[in-house]
Amino acid sequence: QVQLVESGGDLVQAGGSLRLSCAASGSIFSFDAMGWSRQAPGKQRESVAAITSGGSTSYADSVKGRFSISRDNAKNTVYLQMASLKPEDTAVYYCNAVRAGLGMTYWGQGIQVTVSS
Repeated sequence: QVQLVESGGDLVQAGGSLRLSCAASGSIFSFDAMGWSRQAPGKQRESVAAITSGGSTSYADSVKGRFSISRDNAKNTVYLQMASLKPEDTAVYYCNAVRAGLGMTYWGQGIQVTVSS
């Protein structure tokens, strides 16, 4: 069973930065892509960043230029570096991993990020 565990959530001031980590129970080489999504109370979950096994990245328009996704294969960990944080970034952030050939997506438990003004 795949397990994804997020860490690094916190309360930060607007304009600050934060790094989220997602540790996978197995080698991240087993996933075609990994990414981060977020969900605020009463809102739909929305993808914010993704990285493929080949290292290609993509971002939601709302976070382009502020967020950066990266991975450390040796540590089986994916990171989301967040900078210039805004109150509207406040949400529960979820890590996900995809095995496209199997049509499977796995999710972490979510971690709270709160940005105060």
